[in-house]
Amino acid sequence: MKLFLIVIALLLTSVGCSREQAAPQQGGSLTGKVLEVQHTKSATYLRLQTPKGEIWAATQGPDVKKGMDVTLEETMIMTDFQSTALNRKFEKIVFGRLQGTGTNAPHARTDLAAVHAGIGKAPEVADVKVAKASGPIARTVAEIVNGKATLKDQTVLVRGKVVKYNPGILGKNWIHLRDGSGWAAERTNDVLVTSKSATKIGDVVLVKGVVRTDQDFGAGYSYPVMIEAIELAVK
Repeated sequence: MKLFLIVIALLLTSVGCSREQAAPQQGGSLTGKVLEVQHTKSATYLRLQTPKGEIWAATQGPDVKKGMDVTLEETMIMTDFQSTALNRKFEKIVFGRLQGTGTNAPHARTDLAAVHAGIGKAPEVADVKVAKASGPIARTVAEIVNGKATLKDQTVLVRGKVVKYNPGILGKNWIHLRDGSGWAAERTNDVLVTSKSATKIGDVVLVKGVVRTDQDFGAGYSYPVMIEAIELAVK
């Protein structure tokens, strides 16, 4: 949770690194010399020279200046991230806590619309018609949304069309499914699925997963209902 909050606190803006650069794994560290600094209201963005080449990183630390040697701890990589503040999309972004700032360093005001760009709301897609899965735990999208209180922490099977796909966010792929059931005005026609499995917009997938309700990811952002996928297959 600590790492999640650090990352969320930095997601108002983003930075990019080259496709070839081998970025650190989640939870690791990154050390380099500061070649360039960009300050925003929510974060400090650094172009670093590392032993493996140049890479961009984002942290909190307004006193960081060009020429300094810095180390970022508890790093996390995000891919295909759209920065609303910089009006750019980056293939990779590395977030981390500046060494020496401590775990209780103040966090900037967050804008979860950045990290959840499109996750909380999928675009309108006309004429989605997908046959309901079969079996005792099969449910339509509307049945899951409407029956969230009863289905909480229960395993369900749902078939739907992928109408939005955000890969590699906080170690998961975030998928919006629709099957033609429910109503947009009532927000019962769409369900969010998190999965380690990859898919793409337009795929019809069969998902077996656990229904989670009232999932609060901090900073005032929560999901009334979503599914944590156990299995996901294109059908």
